[in-house]
Amino acid sequence: MMLHIPEVLDRATLAECRRLLAEAAWQDGLATAGSQSAQVKQNLQLPEKTPTIARLREIVTTALMKHPLFFSAALPRRILPPYFNRYEGGGHYGNHIDNAIRYAHGSSEPVRTDVSTTIFFSDPDEYEGGDLVVEDSYGTHEAKLPAGDAIVYPSTSLHRVEPVTKGVRLASFMWTQSLVRDDWRRSMLFDLDSTIQNLRQQMGDSGEVVSLTGHYHKLLQLWAET
Repeated sequence: MMLHIPEVLDRATLAECRRLLAEAAWQDGLATAGSQSAQVKQNLQLPEKTPTIARLREIVTTALMKHPLFFSAALPRRILPPYFNRYEGGGHYGNHIDNAIRYAHGSSEPVRTDVSTTIFFSDPDEYEGGDLVVEDSYGTHEAKLPAGDAIVYPSTSLHRVEPVTKGVRLASFMWTQSLVRDDWRRSMLFDLDSTIQNLRQQMGDSGEVVSLTGHYHKLLQLWAET
């Protein structure tokens, strides 16, 4: 499932993030690339030692966890601390698939990467190119969203960032280990949860809505890994 989540960051929060990113010193993205990724990756990344990275990570993680669409779609168990990247002057990231297991900086605890998320800090008219392209069994999907919006997709998807030929593309990216490992099951739960919320608005907590809610939680209990 690929999902557009609007307005994860409001304008004031977005402005603070952009100010912090503008003041930061960037490093070559190859510093964190594996042997395969290094062959197709050309961008800049915020170093771990950047003084403001903790604040940026707090802002992004808090905003995501508070957003009902993200919570419903990802069913997060763990979120790795977000990273931040910058594309300009032809910068790009060719076709790749994210590592199945990752570790937070300085941690030995493995995190399974079920869900990938990108939050855009630059508006589409601030740069040319730079589309996030995701390929899955349902075809090819492109995302170039307003600043503050997020795109969520399975980490098993083949994806790339097209070359940025003009301007600067700023974004944050992160991985989530979900309570529900299987993307198809997460997708079904998300659809069911969305239906329940729509019915509640129309019918209130009718007997039918309560019954559907019960089925949702039974499925979640059946499939969740805790």
